[in-house]
Amino acid sequence: MHDLLTSYFWHGDTLRSRSVSGIVHAAQLDVPEPPARLVADWQREIATNVPLEPGDVEPMPLARARTRWPDYAQCVQAMSDWLGTLGLPASLLPASDVALMACRGARYHHDGAQYGGAAFCNLFLSEDKGLDVHFPVTGHRIALTRGTALLFDTGQPHAVVPRGSDHGFDAADFPSSIDRTQLFLTWELSIEDAQVARLLGVGFDVDPVTASQLDEEQVRVNGEPAQVCANSGHWLSGT
Repeated sequence: MHDLLTSYFWHGDTLRSRSVSGIVHAAQLDVPEPPARLVADWQREIATNVPLEPGDVEPMPLARARTRWPDYAQCVQAMSDWLGTLGLPASLLPASDVALMACRGARYHHDGAQYGGAAFCNLFLSEDKGLDVHFPVTGHRIALTRGTALLFDTGQPHAVVPRGSDHGFDAADFPSSIDRTQLFLTWELSIEDAQVARLLGVGFDVDPVTASQLDEEQVRVNGEPAQVCANSGHWLSGT
């Protein structure tokens, strides 16, 4: 028996319930290597303004990066073309919020408490550093390298861990002597977009009674509050 995950997310001024998709779409896209000048700028930014501890995922300045990134539009186009093969319209990405992120691994977590109304669409920009994104509930494990593209439900737990590791997330796997930083673009696609919901198999208003009683976004497991163990990815009862 699989646990039943339910996301409660803001729909205007009220909370709406929906199922959490176990579908993870992934592909390897042909995107150009970021220019050395831009990579050096990212390294300086992380060293001075965005110090990443093991497991941290932090935003980076995208507007500044785009001034040094002549192939940015090509990366976006590659992502849009891939989404097109999944049946999503070309207008979807330009209409969605986009951010540039950096991570030094990532602890097990879900993003349904902040982005329950979205699916994440990620394009990884760094070279292969021996890391995987792991979805412990679904079993998906996808190698991260330049051009790795992902589309998944924000309510689905995930982490970035060393390739092939079976001990979960461990900060000791990310010593300062090894560069295991990954840069990626992430778009927030509205989960209420009919085509996105259909692609991920999301059903809406699955628990309207509970949704009407809550006052914040969250993911519940089998109807009960739960949180993800940051090290193992297992669900822990209680809030």
